[in-house]
This record gives sequence, C-alpha cells and structure tokens, in this order.
Amino acid sequence: MSFGARLGAVVAGVIVLAIILLSFERPPILSTQVGYRGTGMVQVARPPAVARLEAANQAPEPLAAVPAVGPRAGQVYQNVRVLGDLSVGEFTRLMAAITSWVAPTEGPNAGCAYCHVGNNFADENIYTKVVARRMLQMNRAINETWASHVGQTGVTCYTCHRGNQVPQNTWARNDGPNPHNLNTINAVRGQNQASPVPAWSSLPFDPFTPFLSANAMDIRMASRTSRPGTNPSSTMDAEWTYGLMMHFSSALGVNCTYCHNTQNFQAWGPPARATAWHGIRMVRDINVTYLDPLQPVFAGPGVPPGRVGAQHGDVLKVNCATCHQGAAKPLLGAPMLQQYPELNRVSLN
Repeated sequence: MSFGARLGAVVAGVIVLAIILLSFERPPILSTQVGYRGTGMVQVARPPAVARLEAANQAPEPLAAVPAVGPRAGQVYQNVRVLGDLSVGEFTRLMAAITSWVAPTEGPNAGCAYCHVGNNFADENIYTKVVARRMLQMNRAINETWASHVGQTGVTCYTCHRGNQVPQNTWARNDGPNPHNLNTINAVRGQNQASPVPAWSSLPFDPFTPFLSANAMDIRMASRTSRPGTNPSSTMDAEWTYGLMMHFSSALGVNCTYCHNTQNFQAWGPPARATAWHGIRMVRDINVTYLDPLQPVFAGPGVPPGRVGAQHGDVLKVNCATCHQGAAKPLLGAPMLQQYPELNRVSLN
C-alpha cells in the first residue's frame, strides 16, 4: 500500500472515530426518573449542560418591597389605566422593575423613554406605551386565570423579556424560503428546510401557525378507535404534530417522556402532560386575545424594523420557548410573582 493510501486510510479512520465519539454523551450522565418504574420515563442530562442552564436562568434580585398604603397611582398620575389600583410606592417600584426587565440598556430609547415621552408621561403617541399597557393586562390575566399552568410561581415581564425589549423567542407565520414555488414538495408541505423549530429534522418548520394561533387545529392525531378507516387524521397531520412536539422538547429542555408514558403515549397519567395541555391553551389565548389585536399598532408610525413578521407583517407571537427558554420551569421555578404580587391583581383601574 502506498504512502498516500495509508494516509487516506488513517484520515478516514480518524473521521469515523470522531463520528462515533461525538454520537455518545460524555460521562457522567445525570438521570432523573419522572414516572413509574418500567415506563422509561427518565430525563438525562450532563452536568456541564445543567450548569449552563442554571447560569442562564437566574432571576434578578427583587427591589425592596414597599407598603401598599397611601394614595393610589390612578389618583396622582394622569392616564394610568392598568395599574391605577396600586399605591404610588407600589406603582413606582413596579415601573422601576419593568424598566430593568425590558429596557435596561443606555440610549435614547431605553429606560423610561422606551415607553414614555420624556416631558409628558401621560402622552399616548408612542406605540410602546400602548403595547406595554396591553402586556400588563396580559400578565395579570395569566397569573389570575391560568394558574392551571403557571401555578403559584406565576409570570412577570422578565419571564419572557430577560432584559430584551423584544423577547428573544417569538414567531410569525413562515411560508419558507420559496413559498410560491409550487413545483417543489418542500413548498407544498412546508418542510425539509433547515430550521431549529423541529430540531433540524425534516418535519414542518412552522407548526405554530396551525396549532398556536387563531382557528387552531386539534393536536391529537392518534386514532381513538380500533376500527380501520375511522381516523380522520392524515400522515401530514402527524408530521405537523411531531414538529410541534419537537419544539416542546427543545423549549423545555426535556425529551418525550417528560409528558408521555412510552408504553402508552395517549395516557394522561403523567402530571406534566395535563400541565402542558393547559399551557398550549394559554399560549393560544395570549396570541389570539392579546397579541393579534395589536396588529394595527404595529402597522402604525414609529415602529422600527423587526417588530413584525418578515413575510406577512403579522404580529410576533409567543410559543413555549418564549417563557421556558430551555428550562422545564421558566427561570427554574423562581417565584418572581411572590416578589411582585402587584402583577396578580385583575383590576384595570
């Protein structure tokens, strides 16, 4: 064998060895049983990945609490439509916290100026103020009406924003790179395009539009009867559903067994599945009730680029990753709502 052939064989062997080694998780591996023994309901993780997740999900230190006494904000300040039931002290503390949660960076459009006209905080001629007011209503409604999903942990503005003016994990309708090329099966089926949404698989890359928006489709696609020919769901329905499930796994940093019994995927035994069921409906409610109606606001003057969908100009909406960001519980379950109970009151004035 020539030197070149031997060198080629060595290089090929190194490549094969590298592929084999990269196909396995490096020890140690942490495993957590989340279901009954024998059901295969086990979550696995590596310590370095857990450390990175913990570092990325630290809740900010709460501001010092203030008493709920004294005149109401709605009596002292002009045009306070959502938080007027708070005392002036509570109102000021919450505004300071929201500033750090949503617009903490320096610049002309940061801090209070992100949502307010500098010399007239009551001015309505700034789109971010209109949006922020609606988001506060949404935040309170989630904590009040969706405890079936968020529990007593609740949510605050920081749950999604994490110091960003626009949450990092949002979505808009996506028809793919060649939506009008009907000669390709990719365009017809909306799949086989590189996308992190279905974990880089060949599954549909926009499972959010059919399942997490208005007129949402039924996610259940397994037959409910043993009789042949009675399941109305198609193979394409299954692919859309699997694409959404891949998003769930990635958004929460878990595998299928976090919510499902591998011996019976239709079973409702795991508590996490019921929690997820309520979460799906909560996300739909957020998108339809609070975000879609803001379309005229985002289509108005003064809105910078990147605040709407690139293809259709639709409002950016939420999915599971918007809050969870890779953690099974957002911010690893930090009880921020207990630190800011003002976001759990439903009064709008």
